[in-house]
Amino acid sequence: MKILFVGDVVGSIGIKAIETYLPEIKKKVKPQLTIVNGENAASGKGTKEPDYQKITRAGADVVTGGNHTWDKREILDFIDDPKKNILRPYNFSGEHVPGRGFLKIKVNTKEVYVINMQGTALMQPLDNPFIAADKLVASLDKDAIKFVDFHAETTSEKIAFANYMVGRVSAVCGTHTHVQTNDAQVINKQTAYLTDVGMTGSYDGILGDKKEPIINRFLTQRPNKFDVDEDGRMQIGFAVIDINDETNNARSIKNYVITPNNQSFLN
Repeated sequence: MKILFVGDVVGSIGIKAIETYLPEIKKKVKPQLTIVNGENAASGKGTKEPDYQKITRAGADVVTGGNHTWDKREILDFIDDPKKNILRPYNFSGEHVPGRGFLKIKVNTKEVYVINMQGTALMQPLDNPFIAADKLVASLDKDAIKFVDFHAETTSEKIAFANYMVGRVSAVCGTHTHVQTNDAQVINKQTAYLTDVGMTGSYDGILGDKKEPIINRFLTQRPNKFDVDEDGRMQIGFAVIDINDETNNARSIKNYVITPNNQSFLN
C-alpha cells in the first residue's frame, strides 16, 4: 500500500498548490490513501469548511490538524460531522473536546488508522503524546496499518517519538516546522519516519508568510502581525510511504518538494 502525505497547507495559495499539483502527483504515485495536513489553510491559522472541501475535492482522503486547529471558530460547525474525515490532535485534554484524534478507514480490504498527535516540547501543554499513543495504539486492531502525523516543534521529540513507536505503527511523519528535512528512513525495517514533510504554500515567503514583518521582528525584537504570502510562487512538500499490507511494516519512504525551481518530479 502506498500512502501519500502532504505537508502543512498555508493559506489560499497553499490550497491553490494542492489543487494544481495534487492531482498530478497522484497520477504518478498512484497512492491508495492520501493525507493532507490542513491546519494552516484558513489565512495561515485554522481550517474552515470551504478549505476542507477544496482540499478533499483536490484528492485528499483525510485532513489532519495541529496547534492551530481551533484558531477559526467555524471548525466547530463541522469537525464533529462523521462524514468528514478531519482530525485534530488526539492528545488534547478532556473527554469533551470536539472532533476526533484518529479515524479508521478501509482501503480495499485493508484497515488503516490515521492518527493525529501533537508534541509538547516548546508547544502548549497537552497530554503527554508518548503515554497517549501507548494507550491508543494498544486499543486498536493489531492487524491494521497505523499512520501518525506527529505535529511538533522540536526535532528531538519527533525522533524520540518515532523510535518509541517502532514496530507498533507503520509510519510517523512530522509536521509543523514547514521546512522539509532530509532524514527519510525506515527504522529497524519496520516504521517509516521523516522529521518534517515540509509545507505547501508560498515558495517566496518565510514559512509561507510575508518576509518583511518577520525580518522586522528579528531586527527590532518587537511583535509584528504576520500575514500569509498569498502573492508568492507555489511549492508543495510531500512524502510517499510504501507499506507491506501483510506485515504492516514500511518498505520505503521518500520525500519530495516541488518548487518553481524544481519541477523534476513532474517530468
